[in-house]
Amino acid sequence: MTITRFSFPTTIQFGPGASRLCGPHLKELGFKRPLVVTDKGLAALPLLAQFSATLTDAGLAPSVYAGVFGNPTGSQVMSGAAAYKAHGADCVVGIGGGAALDVAKIVGLLATHEGDVMEYVWDHPQVRPISDTLPYFVALPTTSGTGSEVGRSSVISEEATHVKRVVFSAQILAKVVFADPELTLGLPPAVTAATGMDALTHNVESYLSPAYHPLCDGIALEGVRIAARSLAAAVREPGNIDARADMMMSSMMGAIAFQKDLGAVHSCAHALGTVCDMHHGLANALMIDTVLAWNAEAVPKKFDELAHAVGVSEGAAGFLAWLKAVKQEIGIAPNLTKAGVDRASIPKLVAIAIADICHQTNPRPVQAADFERLFAEAM
Repeated sequence: MTITRFSFPTTIQFGPGASRLCGPHLKELGFKRPLVVTDKGLAALPLLAQFSATLTDAGLAPSVYAGVFGNPTGSQVMSGAAAYKAHGADCVVGIGGGAALDVAKIVGLLATHEGDVMEYVWDHPQVRPISDTLPYFVALPTTSGTGSEVGRSSVISEEATHVKRVVFSAQILAKVVFADPELTLGLPPAVTAATGMDALTHNVESYLSPAYHPLCDGIALEGVRIAARSLAAAVREPGNIDARADMMMSSMMGAIAFQKDLGAVHSCAHALGTVCDMHHGLANALMIDTVLAWNAEAVPKKFDELAHAVGVSEGAAGFLAWLKAVKQEIGIAPNLTKAGVDRASIPKLVAIAIADICHQTNPRPVQAADFERLFAEAM
């Protein structure tokens, strides 16, 4: 596979070995002192040391901020901004999964603007404007799920409540994405499965959203088709670079498509992340078939298209049967109970889900009683 360059709208260098283009790219633009933002787990792996060496070999003086862990919080962002200033950095390189990239997107914002990160979330009553040019930012995903590398939002959890808040602006988009499937070869099967289901959910939910955006519909359907042919292979055969590349592409396509909006699966997943601190991809995987079965009667023709995209017949019934089989094949827990969720947490889950904005573009209107029924059924 060769490296392909395209823009949509972010410039993307895609293919095995693309990560090695990052250092020369920054050097060519005159940057000298990148701050590499990553998570604690990745920082301990040879992959991070090898990548940092490519920056040094290009004549750069990188410093690593590895303070990201779990669902990222405001304090992690502020610590990263302090690290940027301490290093005298002139650009930001985000490398990692969705959490690391979400923090990396706005480290430069908080290093160059006043105030706390939570004052920049979109629904703050006196939201601060992004008034100055932000430091140059490039992204390198090491998982294939969130698509955060091509997104214009950063999801940060409140320290006390764990409620997810969103900084949303085209100004935080990466200037270049180096999408290198080689960076995902070390992912364990469980992480590959959960992140892959995240990518699939993004594509499916954005397609089912009633919002009008035919461009995103086309991208989402193709993203579903690509994930369908490669998700199980990526889990079963960790070294399959073609399957890894497919999942990285499907992940980016899902994140591009969901500018059209998402749906109730994500509202449920955000609730599970808040109440149970569950991995977002796993939360989507645990809720998707239950919610989609409930949605099917509202948009039967769209389910016909989804079935066609994954290569099955019988419309919604065929698609949902395929989805259940794939989840079983890649080792996703069969229900919330098996994943450690207590039935007593349903009231808290419902309260968070109904307050979440994603279900407002679900193809079928959702009330609190509906969420209660969906969580109970998923148990």
